[in-house]
Amino acid sequence: MPTYEYACTQCGHEFEVFQSFSDAALTQCPECKGAIQKVYSNVGVVFKGSGFYKTDSRSTKKPATPASTTPAVTTPAATSTSSTSSTSPAPKSD
Repeated sequence: MPTYEYACTQCGHEFEVFQSFSDAALTQCPECKGAIQKVYSNVGVVFKGSGFYKTDSRSTKKPATPASTTPAVTTPAATSTSSTSSTSPAPKSD
């Protein structure tokens, strides 16, 4: 049930009342019987954390890839190829 805040325009008395949406607004101060009005203020609800936005349902983590069952094998040819590619070529003679 919502809580409404009222303030008296004559005596300044402020009070809160629990009312249903279908209930009529109050018109009389309980202390001085003067005219009152609703006081509007910022909403007191703050949503923090995940789960409140459409994009929160998406996973940011990539699915894990299954581990390879065969171990990586290095051959001597692969090793020598990588070492020869790092050397500079011999200069040409004319």
